[in-house]
Amino acid sequence: MTYELGQGTGPLRGVRVVEVAGIGPGPHACMLLADLGADVIRVDRPGGGMFASGRADLLNRGRPSVALDLKRPEAIATVLDLVEAADVLVEGMRPGAVERLGLGPEDCWTRNPALVFGRMTGWGQDGPWSQAAGHDMNYIGITGALHGLGQDPARPHFPSNLLGDFGGGSTYLVIGILAALLEARTSGKGQVVDAAIVDGTAHLNAMASTFAALGLDYGRRRAGLLDGGTPWYDLYETADGQHVSVGALEPQFWDALVERIGVDLPDRNDPANTRAIREALTTRFKERTQAEWAAVFDGTDACVAPVLPLADAPAHPHLAARGTFVAPDGVTQPAPAPRFSRTASSLTTPPALPGEHTREALTAWGIADVDALIDSGAAVQS
Repeated sequence: MTYELGQGTGPLRGVRVVEVAGIGPGPHACMLLADLGADVIRVDRPGGGMFASGRADLLNRGRPSVALDLKRPEAIATVLDLVEAADVLVEGMRPGAVERLGLGPEDCWTRNPALVFGRMTGWGQDGPWSQAAGHDMNYIGITGALHGLGQDPARPHFPSNLLGDFGGGSTYLVIGILAALLEARTSGKGQVVDAAIVDGTAHLNAMASTFAALGLDYGRRRAGLLDGGTPWYDLYETADGQHVSVGALEPQFWDALVERIGVDLPDRNDPANTRAIREALTTRFKERTQAEWAAVFDGTDACVAPVLPLADAPAHPHLAARGTFVAPDGVTQPAPAPRFSRTASSLTTPPALPGEHTREALTAWGIADVDALIDSGAAVQS
């Protein structure tokens, strides 16, 4: 294939990113940067990483993959050559690992003083646990975020790995990279972006800290305003075993729900009525199917919406009208977000196999004598 720089159409077109391949939040951050128009080159291990997900790994979309054996000095020199032409490097290894390879911040700044060095970890670059292994639920566990999740008083429930890896992790890495890029345009100097999932999750959970400061953190689940502690912000089962989400917090939205629910509800301002309201809503929602209730509340201010499995989400009329999901090459996936009025983002290439674009992408980035690198084994063309 022929690979060319500048295929992206988003607001980051012209920004160059070197990605030292990892898993989870690092690839998600680089997917987002690529969606926004950046030229990202993904440096994979020969043979790939931990998961052989191949074409199905949507986190790898929008950028070419080159395979370099980072145990070889020629491969390290190649990455430094890439860095010289880049604006950003992203890595997600344990603290100190890239320094041992000769690819640490100081090594890179010797070649490119304005480089933004993005580091994605769970625990951060320092602290007593910085060298320990961990996963999403561990990171959100110690920040106070996991404890209150779910409506089961007996145990918390974790939301897959959305909250830590991608909410407190990759999202904050991208925010940090963009801020550091903006500053580097003025100062001419790069810096390290230390994006730790524990830090981002704690920051993401600032509203909970507000509730705690107001004395509204009761230290137990299903007791507060937004965790099912009230019947007007909760999930209800429908006649077909599905669920609807009810978020009628404000009085005017509650009035809209009462108007359409078709059953008399007592005054919610009297705490003595809370149990009766919950029982009435539970009984009423079980009398119709999810689709029937969706039709009753469609487009209203009652803040009632169906709870859909992922397979059904793309067909929801609102999401379909907005094009929230797209299906290039027949693979349904989320469209780039957010949206821009003048420099609209677009999807470029599907997820690449490790090393699929080694020759083409390294050549496009200006690496000399790529064939010699491949012949030596320092680079691998799949």
